[in-house]
Amino acid sequence: MTLEAQALSGTRGYAQLFSGVSFRVEAGRALAVTGANGSGKTTLLRIVAGLSAPAAGKLRWNGDAMAQFDPRLREVVVFHGHLPALKDELTTLENLASLVALAGVRASGDELAQALEAVALTRQRQLPARVLSQGQRRRVGLARLRVLTKPLWVLDEPATALDADGAALLATMLDAHLAAGGAAVIATHQPLPLPPERCSSLAIGPAAA
Repeated sequence: MTLEAQALSGTRGYAQLFSGVSFRVEAGRALAVTGANGSGKTTLLRIVAGLSAPAAGKLRWNGDAMAQFDPRLREVVVFHGHLPALKDELTTLENLASLVALAGVRASGDELAQALEAVALTRQRQLPARVLSQGQRRRVGLARLRVLTKPLWVLDEPATALDADGAALLATMLDAHLAAGGAAVIATHQPLPLPPERCSSLAIGPAAA
């Protein structure tokens, strides 16, 4: 399993955020994407996840060139955005069920309940999302990662708003995902809790392009 990027460029409106970005991520490894606010980290992650088109460059998955918005890429990716995509009027459990269904995965009630238990949200599962703290809202996203068994995780600032226990849980989940042969591309302002042999770094932005 290999993800390759070849000379990617990203824009926002008429502004070029980065250009000439190339990297390779293999099974069992993570890529930490760093850069200043506004440097294009989220734009790059959306391109990698098949949610946005690059201004230039190519992506390859297992050697095959991916077209813009290629469904083959979307099928293997879990994208974890910077903001939790929760509906305030739905319960924690209902939100998780909806997020999993939107990814095209069927999960039983027991599987969803177990995922919430694993991220310490059992007591909150019937509460409306509007009463959850920011950290608890982020944990719903972690529960989603537990349910969706896809090989490529694309995570945008996943540790934001997490307390120490939540950050440790994220580290454990990421380590298990890589150990099982998965891969990850992660935008972060913080060092990833991974050994060097499992993690590479990529700085982006006009100065790094």
